[in-house]
Amino acid sequence: MHFLSPILENYIRDNSEAEPEILTELTRETHLKVVQPRMITGHFQGRVLSLLSKIISPKNILEIGTYTGYSAICLAEGLQQTGELHTIEVNEELHDLQRKYFDKSGYETQIVQHTGDALDIVPTLNLCFDLIFIDAQKVNYDAYFEAAIKKTRSGSIILSDNVLWSGKVVEPLAKSDKATAVLIDYNQKLKNDPRVETVILPVRDGLTLSRVK
Repeated sequence: MHFLSPILENYIRDNSEAEPEILTELTRETHLKVVQPRMITGHFQGRVLSLLSKIISPKNILEIGTYTGYSAICLAEGLQQTGELHTIEVNEELHDLQRKYFDKSGYETQIVQHTGDALDIVPTLNLCFDLIFIDAQKVNYDAYFEAAIKKTRSGSIILSDNVLWSGKVVEPLAKSDKATAVLIDYNQKLKNDPRVETVILPVRDGLTLSRVK
């Protein structure tokens, strides 16, 4: 997922908003205790998510794929005072670690955890979301998008993470590589979908920004 030289990545990080101390702590604990810690959002992308959320000033946020909670805290930074962030994670073993940092973040009453399959949970949420972040199982991206867009209004923003998939989307496709094939189709779908206007941002591993028309 590294498309820039380490020197440029460090320069971008060092000249962007500083990472909050709680997120530095969460990153450290994730690397110590959780399998595949590279999945954590990280400093630069986290500040991008935070700033986008602050620009949008959402009343309600939906996150599909919590992992250890880094991105949820970043997105919560832009919530309206009475807003809520609903985050969904299929791995129940991560629940307590997420809660620990949500409770320390200052957004403990605004972040609502859901454990289970997002495709089962999203239809039960009786809310309209101003901002949605999709970052879960890649093979289900299309299904997540279709479930999520039903919970939006005109002007809502849907963010999709990892859409460049470490550059694999432009490399020869192996027949066994279902995730890359799905992402290639997903990127084309969003480009051509008349319900949204879309741009891919080359942030970290690729971040698609789609605005609901």
